Amino acid sequence: MFAALGRLVARRPWFVILGWVVVAVAVLATAPKLTSTTNEAQFLPDHYESIKALKLQTSAFPDRTDIGAIMVFDRKDGAKLTAADSAEVAKISAALGKKSYPSFSTITPTPASQNKLVQTSIVSMKPNKPAFDVPAMNSVKSLRADAKPLLHGTDLRMGVTGAAAQSLDSQDASKNAEAIVGIATVGLILVLLAIIFRSVLIAIMPIITIGLVSQVATGLIAMANKAFDLKADNSIQVILIVVLFGIGTDYILFFLFRYRERLRDGEPSRSAVAHAVERAGEAIASAGGAVIVAFMALVLSSLSLFRSIGPALAIAVAVTVVASLTLVPAVVSLLGTRVFWPSKSWKTEPRAARFAAIGRALGKHPARFALVSGIFLAVLSAFAIGFKPTFDLSSTGAPKTAESTVALHTLQRGLPAGATDPTTVYLHSTSGGALDPAQLTGFGARLGKAEGVAQVSPPALSQDKATAVYSMVLSHDPASDTALADMKGPIRTTAHEAAPSGTEALVGGTTSVYVDLQQAMNRDYAVVFPVAAIVIMLILALLLRSLVAPLYLMASVGLGFGATLGAASLVFQDALGRNGLIFLLPIYIYLFVVALGTDYNILMIARLREEARGGKDARAAAAQAVKHAGPTVAAAGLILGGTFASLMLGGNALLTSMGFAISFGILVAAFVMAMFFTPSLTALIGHAAWWPGHGDETRVESGVSPLESEVPSLE
Repeated sequence: MFAALGRLVARRPWFVILGWVVVAVAVLATAPKLTSTTNEAQFLPDHYESIKALKLQTSAFPDRTDIGAIMVFDRKDGAKLTAADSAEVAKISAALGKKSYPSFSTITPTPASQNKLVQTSIVSMKPNKPAFDVPAMNSVKSLRADAKPLLHGTDLRMGVTGAAAQSLDSQDASKNAEAIVGIATVGLILVLLAIIFRSVLIAIMPIITIGLVSQVATGLIAMANKAFDLKADNSIQVILIVVLFGIGTDYILFFLFRYRERLRDGEPSRSAVAHAVERAGEAIASAGGAVIVAFMALVLSSLSLFRSIGPALAIAVAVTVVASLTLVPAVVSLLGTRVFWPSKSWKTEPRAARFAAIGRALGKHPARFALVSGIFLAVLSAFAIGFKPTFDLSSTGAPKTAESTVALHTLQRGLPAGATDPTTVYLHSTSGGALDPAQLTGFGARLGKAEGVAQVSPPALSQDKATAVYSMVLSHDPASDTALADMKGPIRTTAHEAAPSGTEALVGGTTSVYVDLQQAMNRDYAVVFPVAAIVIMLILALLLRSLVAPLYLMASVGLGFGATLGAASLVFQDALGRNGLIFLLPIYIYLFVVALGTDYNILMIARLREEARGGKDARAAAAQAVKHAGPTVAAAGLILGGTFASLMLGGNALLTSMGFAISFGILVAAFVMAMFFTPSLTALIGHAAWWPGHGDETRVESGVSPLESEVPSLE
């Protein structure tokens, strides 16, 4: 299959390139825009309490207006607000209330806080208008712009926070991150490829080809999201940039190394392209297949967020694999040896002295290498126990300098932290009859006494009087660990127990959503991770025809996962003092460290098996595998780790922690797991590593290894 593909690409490069252009134009012309959401409720299935409450609100209170934003006023000098200041707040609110905004209805000033440091105006949403969509964010933009001239000549300053404002600032931060990460990723790839190959054209080629591929992949992902009603969070486009350029460059490297090797053997350029596709095709397809399977395991998640991330990244990798086996070879077929311009180093085979020395040391003392690398991974894994998830996507999505974040901190100087995002509690008659007014009063009184509740407003009744809604302000930040603990324990418990006979109580709101997210995540960890591990082990068993090697390869990858999560917890929670890390982090570590760590292990052990088939014993084979495959694994890990590290420039806590964790995990996968742990264990286990197959036995009858597609030297 790969031989036929190689011949086609080498002989008809213009047809292949034209085919890609046609596909790209067709996809771009028909694909919808790739959209994202910051509404965590859209990620949850219907059976969770917070979603039941949301559905009850829609049916019982179709005209109910939610708080979309909060205008927070205080004095520029930080002093207490005067009566004149409060009058100015009312005047500004009235002026803004007369303007028309796509998603906002009324703007209502509230009394100054008890300590007179803060005063707010509540911006209500129009009925059935969500606070997380584009019209709501555009409304915030207009509101902020209209308020600026009204503040001139006063002693007041004002900031807008709340759901719509936080969504806007989070989206803006994501767009900025996309630009910063894109520039950093492209720059890093240019520099590293230029250093590795000393070629201007090779440095530029992946940027151009992957740029085209990214448009196709993004369009296909948008089509899939629309077809299957999948929801993506607002970090997906930034991650796609890194995945496409990072993984794409890795796969292009595998092809280029093989192409260069065939040229050094004296083959003509187009013949070398055909052979490179034939020999590297299996490695690229296997590596991409393992990554795709790992990503697709997320379809088993109960959260639509992960069910959309998995297929999206799988589509991106699949398109990248196809491009690496067709578009890139076609371009190289046209350029020939000019692709290495201006360098001439491709003509000579280097000695790879550094990796040869490492390989010899590992071959002589495999137990030492296995012990040291294993202890390193195990010690870092121990810190993973201290991982604390945080579910506040808003604060992790926007930088500390964003207006919504600053206004939130200002508000908390005078009001309960939960005032920005009240919790809603619904009391519903299960028989459909009218609720008893006396029972409503008693229920509200019980709610107000629950731990973690600052205040409860009088209930509002639905038109049929069968449902009542209470607005409840929490004592703590609605996204804090304390608020979540209160919600899981005393608040929901009190609401359920206090519901009179013949009624049911449902607690909604953001904090309730976070509690349900936490429950869903715990379920997904128990389902997705084991299933993915089993599927990847099956792939390894089929690829290596062994039942033993997959066991310690997956153990290696598992230690890499634990070490990565432990390192992130150690750096951000212990060293930097954060209360927790975004709850998505373990999933992203799984996606990239587990999947790509498996790839690097496959590359190393495939070369090791080939050396054994050449007649070497287990230790000598391990030494040669490190010598020849080590440079390629190191280069691939360095490029991919570096591209993910660029996420740390994104400007918010989510991308910073994700960038550090994934780049650290990839470097560990390349330089610890694949370089030392896997080959040293294989050297120690010896022939038994391939049981019940005979993958390490010499093929005397042919004299040629079926794994001739070895990973060539990079130096």
